[in-house]
Amino acid sequence: MMRRALLVAWTAACAYAHVGSPDVFLEGSAGPYPMYVTIRPPSVIPGVAEIEIRCASPEIQAIHVTPTPLTGAAAKFAPTPDAMQRSKADAQFFTGTLWMMAPGSWQVRIEADGAKGAGQLSVPVPAVATRAKPMLFALGATLFAMMMVLAVGLVSIVGAGVREGQLEPGMQATTRSKRRARILMGATAALVILILWTGDRWWTAEASDFAGNLYRPLQMTASIVHTSIAPNDRLVLTLANPAWSVPRKIDDFLPDHGHLMHLYMIRQPDAARVWHLHPEMTASGVFTLALPPIPAGQYQLYGDVVHRDGLAETMVASLTVPQDLAGTPIGGDDAAGVRGESPDGAHIVWDRDPVPPKAHQASIFKFRLVDRDGAPVQDAELYMGMLGHAAFLKNDGTAFAHVHPSGSVPMAALALANPTPGEDHSMHHMSGLPPEADFPYGFPTPGDYRVIVQMKHRGVIETGIFDAKVD
Repeated sequence: MMRRALLVAWTAACAYAHVGSPDVFLEGSAGPYPMYVTIRPPSVIPGVAEIEIRCASPEIQAIHVTPTPLTGAAAKFAPTPDAMQRSKADAQFFTGTLWMMAPGSWQVRIEADGAKGAGQLSVPVPAVATRAKPMLFALGATLFAMMMVLAVGLVSIVGAGVREGQLEPGMQATTRSKRRARILMGATAALVILILWTGDRWWTAEASDFAGNLYRPLQMTASIVHTSIAPNDRLVLTLANPAWSVPRKIDDFLPDHGHLMHLYMIRQPDAARVWHLHPEMTASGVFTLALPPIPAGQYQLYGDVVHRDGLAETMVASLTVPQDLAGTPIGGDDAAGVRGESPDGAHIVWDRDPVPPKAHQASIFKFRLVDRDGAPVQDAELYMGMLGHAAFLKNDGTAFAHVHPSGSVPMAALALANPTPGEDHSMHHMSGLPPEADFPYGFPTPGDYRVIVQMKHRGVIETGIFDAKVD
């Protein structure tokens, strides 16, 4: 029964595994100290988060980290900071661990000290239990064997005590004492079985309760509604809580880059066409959008939202378009891209590292926007407050991450963690925009990926779609 309960919990976790990037990557500054932060949250709660920080400033001397909830009263009462360990081989590289004791939206406060003074940076971290770890077979077998030895030993001790406990040395047990011993041994065995059965029921209930509290992203269903009023074809996205989960709000979202939802619509199975769209919430848990021109086919949808407590999640849906849709011309922040095509001849170039990327390894992915002759464009613009937006999609659909030049942390969550009056954590303050965008990220698993990058110049949003094989 215990193994079955654990197996049910593990299976449920796999069935509802979310596609968002589990690790957190952020390129920011703790005061005068630029740093690249990687945080690997635990997959079970309570659990240990692993932290790596590379500081670009050689003046850095010490880094301390503290976990607190991202919002609420508890965010004001931080525990004693933990000191991170400086690498002996690299004085600007630090590692450490932190316990995440409760599920929810957390932050890791980074306090840096050095020759330039002190600085602080807070990194939002989702602390959610995504799976239940099954017990190792060898450990389970060992514990079961020990339990049986203890159970049989207890019954034997009771029998021996009743049968021979009051005998004089050299005397033999009487028939009456043997009968009493058997009766009490039977009663003891029944009591032991009852205790074990009760314990198994309790363990099964705890395992089932834990499985019910595993993180499952909100469910999203997509449908096309045809109307007689222009625009004729509308996409309707309906959000709902998944079955067997703790109910969560489906309408408590924060604007991220000015939009409550960022939706990637990707043609299947080749991922050669992509749309980056921004539906509007028209009712509680309902988003709608006037569809742009879309050819018939099968599409996978990835919707990113940020809750008011800073927790970000990615929802997934499938959509079948039975026939070509004339749609509404695309505009605003919405963008469409076809692999190998460009609206004006400009295109995005990936400056690849000669070494292929590896899973679980933080990297900087560099892209350039060039004109039809291969020269850097001179009229680069911000796209929704950023030099670019990127999506990393595994070909089998099991991994998806929407990443900015600052990292995988949504700007809405970053603003909650680092509240500064008048600061929106975008790149609007930059002058002389370069036609380049760097994206900090690390692939979660090996395999084949699509990398979708979008950059803007002269009012035109260019899209580049690239292949990546991850070792």
